[in-house]
Amino acid sequence: MVVALKKSDLYSSLWASCDQLRGGMDASQYKDYILTMLFMKYVSDKAKSDPDSLIEVPEGGSFDDMFAAKNDKEIGDRFNKIIGKLADANGLRNVIDQADFNDPEKLGNGKEMQDRLSKLVTIFRDLDFRGSRAEGDDLLGDAYEYLMRHFATESGKSKGQFYTPAEVSRVLAKVVGIGSSTSQDETVYDPACGSGSLLLKAAAEAPRGMTIYGQEKDNATWALARMNMILHGNATAEIFKGDTITSPSPQLTNGKSLKTFDYVVMNPPFSIKSWNNGLEEDFGRFEYGMPPEKNGDYAFLLHALTSLKSEGKAAVILPHGVLFRGNAEGNIRRELLKRGFIKGIIGLPANLFYGTGIPACIVLLDKENAVSRKGVFMVDASKGFIKDGNKNRLRDQDIHKIVDTFNRQLPIDGYSRMVPMSEIADPKNNYNLNIPRYIDSSEPEDLQDLSAHLHGGIPNRDIDALQTYWDALPALKDALFEPLREGYSNLTVDPSEVQEYALNRSGLELIRADVENVVMEWFGAHREALLGITADTKPNDLIRDLGDDLLARFKGMPLLDEYDVYQQLMSYWNDTMHDDVYLLMTELGNGGSWASAAKPRKTIDDKERKLSEDPDLEIGVGRSKTKYKMDLVSPALMVDRYFADEQARVDELNAKLDLASAAVVEHSEEHGVDEALLAEATNDKSAYTKQLISAVIREARASGDQETLDCANAALELVNREAAAKKAAKEAQAALDEATLRKYGELADEDVKLIVVDDKWHAAIATKIDTEVNALTLALVARVQQLGERYSETVGDLDVELEKLEAKVMGHIAAMGLES
Repeated sequence: MVVALKKSDLYSSLWASCDQLRGGMDASQYKDYILTMLFMKYVSDKAKSDPDSLIEVPEGGSFDDMFAAKNDKEIGDRFNKIIGKLADANGLRNVIDQADFNDPEKLGNGKEMQDRLSKLVTIFRDLDFRGSRAEGDDLLGDAYEYLMRHFATESGKSKGQFYTPAEVSRVLAKVVGIGSSTSQDETVYDPACGSGSLLLKAAAEAPRGMTIYGQEKDNATWALARMNMILHGNATAEIFKGDTITSPSPQLTNGKSLKTFDYVVMNPPFSIKSWNNGLEEDFGRFEYGMPPEKNGDYAFLLHALTSLKSEGKAAVILPHGVLFRGNAEGNIRRELLKRGFIKGIIGLPANLFYGTGIPACIVLLDKENAVSRKGVFMVDASKGFIKDGNKNRLRDQDIHKIVDTFNRQLPIDGYSRMVPMSEIADPKNNYNLNIPRYIDSSEPEDLQDLSAHLHGGIPNRDIDALQTYWDALPALKDALFEPLREGYSNLTVDPSEVQEYALNRSGLELIRADVENVVMEWFGAHREALLGITADTKPNDLIRDLGDDLLARFKGMPLLDEYDVYQQLMSYWNDTMHDDVYLLMTELGNGGSWASAAKPRKTIDDKERKLSEDPDLEIGVGRSKTKYKMDLVSPALMVDRYFADEQARVDELNAKLDLASAAVVEHSEEHGVDEALLAEATNDKSAYTKQLISAVIREARASGDQETLDCANAALELVNREAAAKKAAKEAQAALDEATLRKYGELADEDVKLIVVDDKWHAAIATKIDTEVNALTLALVARVQQLGERYSETVGDLDVELEKLEAKVMGHIAAMGLES
């Protein structure tokens, strides 16, 4: 069996493999085993499908040889030898053989190790990477990121340093300056490369990749980086071992100077205290000052600067403290600013990284035209994120907004601006780069108006603050407010009626229609590209074209933020559409078609691998029941297009069933409760049963209790009516399900294309974008209601109410005879 090529299925399988290793070790250790297995499986599959594969898989050194060792008493030792053969054939000793598969302390003794590794190799045996192109936008790349993210999460605060979150890596890669004109022979270097994900993201921004260099201190993490490069088609990448600051690799130096590169990207360890332990040679890095002895942040920044060519560019993630700390660091910062090396600063949200919760920033260095640089472009992106478990995560819209804003140098109030060097050098700032000094991103305070509380009315300044809404919905403002006195207005409707006005009397339907038309035109422009998906389609390019065009079309649209609209597309892409595209690509690459990609398959239910799927359709009953999964075209889509009348009939029968069931419940609540006539006709769930009602009928006949007999007969009739309605609805649903299943076998390619592209993708995206209109409207409603309720009663009104309450209390006191 081969697991369907969907992210969710692949992730479930990979995480099930982690379950086999939990208990004997923590994630920082078992990640080496899982990633080694992933590597062995991938390169073995790749060698079968690609005769030009850069990795040689020798006889006795493949994943198939590992699977052949399943249930062997010496399985651990055999695994080590098989991996060793592959390592020897490719110069990968101490790279892919870091994990000891024969370690009883981690994997158990005897039978325990045998069972654990046998289950582990079985999980990977069911995965098929022969169709994977490892271009960074394929399933393997996603799977690797998935594993690294979860390993970092489970490894905890002290051991998550091997991984830079993919979202942050994407930002660095896109703002450092790599682009469509970057050639393959240009160089990118990460002096603290961890598992290499940041380097790969940066190189992937160039159309044909780049020449990659990196260095990593931790031996196990260095091995991960080497494997990661091979898995992503960069087997020639140069990744060296050693401490970048104290011992730059000889291959990265020229005598007493550092080799230089076109681009540097880096996420070094934050504020490391032991950065200079063993430092003997500075390699010309500290000409602008020596970093403080117990904080290495500027040591890494200066290393990046020194590693740049004369027109080189760097993006370095560092803690916010580098922007404002004084003394030695302040002096270095001043010297870098005076020379124009710092091009920009991007402030990131707190709690993005796995090793620390503190907020970080990206420092952009650029030697090109440094002498003529007149300012620093700053972006405060600290508020754009989503909560993801106990971490924060950048959304697609946050990434795109950061990149657009920085690369185009767009000034946005409260978000970004070009700060002149004269302002930074001003004595009041003294080369301090703390972003809040230059960008006020704080939310305006919601002020209470004393005059409004005393005399009534809503302050016009609060109404005017909603001007973006009034620009889009001018009729709503006129319907809701009328002048009261200078500077104040009255809410003309009750606060509870504001929502009805906003949704139905505001002209919102015109905006909704405009949005629908824009989405329709946008989708129409890309429909042929979607219909033309092939095995060679590049999903990253496809979604980039879709997303960038959607952003452009919604820029300037009243009421809506184009990045919120973009996020709706990207959420659907990540949740559903990417899987659909990849499934189609795989099927087409294997000689199939759109129609074959839509074929139902039986669900997977493998308890041993902890992998199961909820069926989309069930045919039959009992042991003969067959469960089906429809990955591309759901039964609901089929029914909507082909069986609308049949579904209407099922809905009608279900409605009759609901009425029949309600009548039974109503009767039982009146006559089936304790001490009622039919108390003995209900079970322990207080529900009638036919058997119990029949027993009551027999007793009533025998005793001549006509009242109970009539009541029981009425109950029996209702129960029988409900049973008949249930049978009719069930039979109609079963018939519809069987007709739906048969219809899958009748679909032609053109049928499936229409369903997937129009009924599924277009309809879902249009619906998601429409929710943005509703969400913004409801936000307006909430604010107007808040203002209306806040100032609905003046102090005078409250005084009158207080007098009434005091009089009422005094009346009660007098009635009790307690009046003094």
